[in-house]
Amino acid sequence: MENSTVLEARGICKSFYNPVKIDVLKDVSFKLKRGEYASIIGRSGSGKSTLLYILSTMDTDFTGKLLIDGIDLHYKSEKELAAIRNAKIGFVFQFHYLLNEFTAIRNVMLPGFKLNKVSEEELESKAYEYLKDLGIENLAHKMAYKLSGGEKQRVAIARAMINDPLIIMCDEPTGNLDSKNADIVFNIFKELTETFNKTLLVVTHDLIFAEKTGRIIELDDGRIIRE
Repeated sequence: MENSTVLEARGICKSFYNPVKIDVLKDVSFKLKRGEYASIIGRSGSGKSTLLYILSTMDTDFTGKLLIDGIDLHYKSEKELAAIRNAKIGFVFQFHYLLNEFTAIRNVMLPGFKLNKVSEEELESKAYEYLKDLGIENLAHKMAYKLSGGEKQRVAIARAMINDPLIIMCDEPTGNLDSKNADIVFNIFKELTETFNKTLLVVTHDLIFAEKTGRIIELDDGRIIRE
């Protein structure tokens, strides 16, 4: 299991019609293994975010193959995809998308309610442990809107971990953070790969951040030019 493939993209192509055909992704293929820390970089318009939407199963309108944990997602229904997404993928976005009307710990618990695998007590205990791992257990019962930007992003990371996903996908996770908080987030991600053996895939325009990850996948004009 140590070196098993968690995600595989095979010949992924994506076009938009607006009104003429524009090829956004062209024959994108790569694999991610358990415990890898990889970043996707590229100029604006190179296809980074489009690729992440496809890899996260949010966009199914593409050609090629996508396998997560060995499961071919090609003919899965929306309901099946949602179940796979919830069980196997954690998400961290540039905008944390916390719900202001809930406490930090409640926000962390939300994906767990969807998965519905453990009791609420167990879920709360797990959520608290993740907040503790991230050094913010003292904020557990603070309302989300009262948290700073860096704190919110750490709560979002704990939320991404709650269902013990195989892979965590991040879209510009340091885009709204200063360099100190960006470093904190980088180190948290590094620990997730080293301590928890998670696979991290980060779309970023922050080249300093990307250079520190274990692997860079660079897109240009919809193609991988470095990996």
